[in-house]
Amino acid sequence: MAKKVAVIGAGVSGLISLKCCVDEGLEPTCFERTEDIGGVWRFKEKVEDGRASIYQSVITNTSKEMSCFSDFPMPEDFPNFLHNSKLLEYFRIFVKKFDLLKYIQFQTTVLSVRKCSDFSSTGQWKVVTQSNGKEQSAVFDAVMVCSGHHFLPHIPLKSFPGIERFKGQYFHSLQYKHPDGFEGKRILVIGMGNSGSDIAVELSKNAAQVFISTRHGTWVVSRVSEDGYPWDSVFHTRFRSMLRNVLPRTVVKWMIEQQMNRWFNHENYGLDYFVLMVYSLEPVLNDDVPSRLLCGAIKVKSTVKELTETSAIFEDGTVEENIDVIIFATGYSFSFPFLEDSLVKVENNMVSLYKYIFPAHLEKSTFACIGLIQPLGSIFPTAELQARWVTRVFKGLCSLPSERTMMMDIIKRNEKRIDLFGESQSQTLQTNYVDYLDELALEIGAKPDFCSLLFKDPKLAVRLYFGPCNSYQYRLAGPGQWEGARSAIFTQKQRILKPLKTRVLKDSSNFPVSFLLKILGLLAIVVAFFCQLQWS
Repeated sequence: MAKKVAVIGAGVSGLISLKCCVDEGLEPTCFERTEDIGGVWRFKEKVEDGRASIYQSVITNTSKEMSCFSDFPMPEDFPNFLHNSKLLEYFRIFVKKFDLLKYIQFQTTVLSVRKCSDFSSTGQWKVVTQSNGKEQSAVFDAVMVCSGHHFLPHIPLKSFPGIERFKGQYFHSLQYKHPDGFEGKRILVIGMGNSGSDIAVELSKNAAQVFISTRHGTWVVSRVSEDGYPWDSVFHTRFRSMLRNVLPRTVVKWMIEQQMNRWFNHENYGLDYFVLMVYSLEPVLNDDVPSRLLCGAIKVKSTVKELTETSAIFEDGTVEENIDVIIFATGYSFSFPFLEDSLVKVENNMVSLYKYIFPAHLEKSTFACIGLIQPLGSIFPTAELQARWVTRVFKGLCSLPSERTMMMDIIKRNEKRIDLFGESQSQTLQTNYVDYLDELALEIGAKPDFCSLLFKDPKLAVRLYFGPCNSYQYRLAGPGQWEGARSAIFTQKQRILKPLKTRVLKDSSNFPVSFLLKILGLLAIVVAFFCQLQWS
């Protein structure tokens, strides 16, 4: 008899968890409190309590080829960076393809998840839900929590003396939807993460003036990287990840600074961030920030020291008068009101989970959190590998180490995270991207075997090591192997360029000027070498 699994949430993590359950022959039931799929990526004009919310113009920061599920590439005509509505379209195609809708119970809120009385022997859970005002309970063999970590707005008002006498409007970025109604205003955005930067740029086009307050600067990166390719397809390669792991820290810091300042000198724009850790802050992905700063539409300010009825006083002593609106883009915290603290306790925006997934103290490994992580890359492949591993643990095909070993790993991982990213609340779930993907893939036997590939398929081995570390790589071998994985890897460039080819061009020469210059340069070196031999 198939094991019954409760999946909580029908966002990205919940949808891929459903598919992984079905792939492993488990019997999932997904509880979604709203009326539709998509989670945070489904835009709604009205903010709902306890639900993540986005503004209308949100576009993904990770490209389609680095974000798609491992055995289901996005349509080649989809743009490389997707508007939230386009990403939701992909989710709908995905759900329809794998017939997942029948497993989802919409407008159903999970009230509690508790161990059954015989948990030590069965590992079962009692899940109480509410739908249309009626409560129901059911017993499940396992639980996957997929509710995310972007739903409780964090507004540290105590850090802003004078906020109580400020006469203007102030609110969290969660409540921002579009720029209508902010025309001609003087606006202060507090926080320069991705949301804060996006909102500041959008408002600056019609506002009288936008100020953005940042505590310690940030790195701003364009979505467009080398030769016009998406940034993450260039940055996230195993080769580059290896360099960042093996080179001395001072060299890595220097490399990061050089790379970040290649587009524009951050110090000249008041954004310079002196790196204390190797990676420290997650960079801001925004193509318009430097342009809006050049135009004066946005001005960068230091930390707010105090607020008056109409003005903001900053730590550097400067004052900006007649502020109409303050938007707190100060991040989120998370909680699990349907869980007991003894199961998953949230302290200082942190949870103690083995590899960000499993509570270490349970007698039976039948509970997991999916997507409760912030990788320096796309969350989609990350959540998918988590779910693939978890479902195999539930099925008994993979096992976890002892509680002591898991607790030691949690402590060591946290120390490494602090060393690399710092102790900021926004960095508590941060982790390296490629390293973490490989770590999860190793657990299920899906990590590519490079030594073997070098002999059997050297062309593929080179592509895997020096090319983009995409999700297809984890379908080449092991459980869940997909016969289309190799082809997807070699046709990735085609799908990247397809949506850009909207204008028919005459065939250009097959002998490009750049190649000709390289040949001429090589010939010049050879000639110079022989001339030197004759003269000697």
